[in-house]
Amino acid sequence: MITPPFSIFAVSTPGLELPLAEEIRAAGFADAQLVDGGVEFAGNWNEVWRANLVLRGATRILVRVASFRAMHLAQLDKRASKLEWEKILRRDIALHVEASCRRSRIYHAGAAAQRVANAIRDGLGTEISETAQLRIMVRIEDDLVTISIDTTGESLHKRGFKEGVAKAPMRETMAAMFLRQCGFTGTEPILDPMCGSGTFPIEAAEIAAGLLPGRQRAFAFEHLPGFDPAAWNRMRETAPPRLPAIQFYGSDRDAGAIRMATENAGRAGVSTLTRFTQASIETLEPPQGEPGLVIVNPPYGTRVGSKGPLIGVHRTLGQVLRTRFSGWRVGVVTADRQLAEATGLAFEPMLPPVLHGGIRVALYRTAPL
Repeated sequence: MITPPFSIFAVSTPGLELPLAEEIRAAGFADAQLVDGGVEFAGNWNEVWRANLVLRGATRILVRVASFRAMHLAQLDKRASKLEWEKILRRDIALHVEASCRRSRIYHAGAAAQRVANAIRDGLGTEISETAQLRIMVRIEDDLVTISIDTTGESLHKRGFKEGVAKAPMRETMAAMFLRQCGFTGTEPILDPMCGSGTFPIEAAEIAAGLLPGRQRAFAFEHLPGFDPAAWNRMRETAPPRLPAIQFYGSDRDAGAIRMATENAGRAGVSTLTRFTQASIETLEPPQGEPGLVIVNPPYGTRVGSKGPLIGVHRTLGQVLRTRFSGWRVGVVTADRQLAEATGLAFEPMLPPVLHGGIRVALYRTAPL
């Protein structure tokens, strides 16, 4: 295996690097630094496992295997062939190699990936397959080659419980970071009045209960040399869930969405902490108890619905919140500033835009109403 400490890279959703860095530091990972595309920190294999298990905002966790300069494909081939792949990978596990090239004399990503794949196959005898779950990632930028192992596999937003999804679903990783940017720490109720498949309430309930996001899924690092299943199982079982005294609410006018959200909450193990009801915006009322956070990802015309009628929906939402939700904070995720402003809410300074499915969205936040 690679000798620790080595460089670990947490890939971020573009625009959410800062809250991800805050989460990584709060989780106790050493020397976390913002870099292009995510957050880098040093650690060992236990910390790679733990990062995959506990981080809510990362898209995936990469381990840096090697870094060197290469000006042409023959040089890439030679230097990749010198790596001690037998210490990095298992012979019996198939893998896939992907490459990207920017501002480099090696400009053909497919050819670069093929050279590295050949070096691994020739040096180790490992099968190279497009469908393999284990992935080697090659980045060539300004003639600097960085080779990494994707230790995650399927993206970390796939927690393992959301079988049902509504239109234009919010990814769990993004939802977690938007909750963090709204100041949510698990000690107050939240309400999503357009909850779709329930991502915001479920994510909030998991945070409040201390449920680890990676507890129900498999990871690519389980196929690497040195993986210890017993140690991994102990790590997953170290945090017994809490039972918070608050509830997390979702409503939607679509009965199908409510059914999906309820089923997703059941699979996530937070049924007792979440309540989903079919309701329109016009009938929205705050739940009993202390105020908390209303957070919503309404349609914004680019993907779901058309913009004209949505202005009226946003006006109604803003009016309901201003008149009935005194003391509550609000977070609105939208791609259209005009729709946000149609709510009539007084927003704090806007945060950096976030890339969501090819669309730039932003989180608009208020102080307590």
